[in-house]
Amino acid sequence: MIQQLLRYLLLPFTLLYGFVVWLRNRLYDAGFMSSVSFDIPVIAVGNLSVGGTGKTPHIEYLIRLLQYEYKVATMSRGYKRKTRGFLLADAASNAVKIGDEPMQYYLKFPELVVSVAEDRMTGIPSLLMRRPEVELVLLDDAYQHRSVKAGLNILITDFSRPFYADYILPYGRLRESRTAYQRADIIVVSKCPQQLSTIDAEHMRSRINPWPHQKVFFSTIQYGAAYHFFEHTAADFSGKNVLLIAGIARPEPLVAHLGQVAQKVHLLAYPDHHFFTERNFEEIKDTVKNWDQDCVIVTTEKDATRLHLRPELLRSIPVPIVVLPIEVRILLGQQNEFDALVKHFVLEQHEEFLAE
Repeated sequence: MIQQLLRYLLLPFTLLYGFVVWLRNRLYDAGFMSSVSFDIPVIAVGNLSVGGTGKTPHIEYLIRLLQYEYKVATMSRGYKRKTRGFLLADAASNAVKIGDEPMQYYLKFPELVVSVAEDRMTGIPSLLMRRPEVELVLLDDAYQHRSVKAGLNILITDFSRPFYADYILPYGRLRESRTAYQRADIIVVSKCPQQLSTIDAEHMRSRINPWPHQKVFFSTIQYGAAYHFFEHTAADFSGKNVLLIAGIARPEPLVAHLGQVAQKVHLLAYPDHHFFTERNFEEIKDTVKNWDQDCVIVTTEKDATRLHLRPELLRSIPVPIVVLPIEVRILLGQQNEFDALVKHFVLEQHEEFLAE
């Protein structure tokens, strides 16, 4: 009751924020604010809501799909990094310098060019000047970054929190109005149940109400092979007690998955993109001591990039530490269609670039 009352008190701020965003979009639509396009293919992946829709595994899906045919680069703003401006990831990079998600890309994909820049309009030329061999740019979390006109816009929306049932900040979780979905070329409903029925999918599709130029797909999270944090060897925690260390937007699906394979699961939750402090490491050790000294610590790949900043403190924890990767899978037999749609765009624009 109190929470609902507080939300209603936020309505004036929602109206003001919504008007500002609406005006900005109209200025872009009318050409008063300019958007820059590039000759090479640019794919923007983003969402309408704040956090937790699963952009990172979808970016990784696109990397796997395209990296063997093209020289691929990613560009993120590097959320919560302690640096500014354009940077290329290199051997000296860490989550503090470039952000946890770009660092995750850098560690997982050796051939990938990873970059960060708050301003993508100037960041892409800086990237191409330093790495002219780049043939394709994936923009991470750039749906609202309209100063760059991406050739393909992919909008991610959470199955449990679809944009069409949400509201603008701060009353709801949307960064801009629901109608902004119309700018997307592809809409992916993420984090769907693995056994999503065609009836449920068609119901959501009808609620989304895609325009003729838009395609709607459905994806689910699947978990990869777990590995030990330091040794990167295969790990198995099935049937064991698990202490989950998670500084991500929505750890609930991961808790549910672990509950199916582990004996018991205890969650230590931290804010999304949280940089772990000495006090946090003491909390982790105390939890192990008081809960189960034979447990296994499990964390995500994104959290691992930030935990790795304090390896000496991590090694002082007296139980195994395991990293659990996540991937996405396109459901309802639509994977080939999704892949072909993305590849067709890239090939078409790449051929136009070479012909010029």
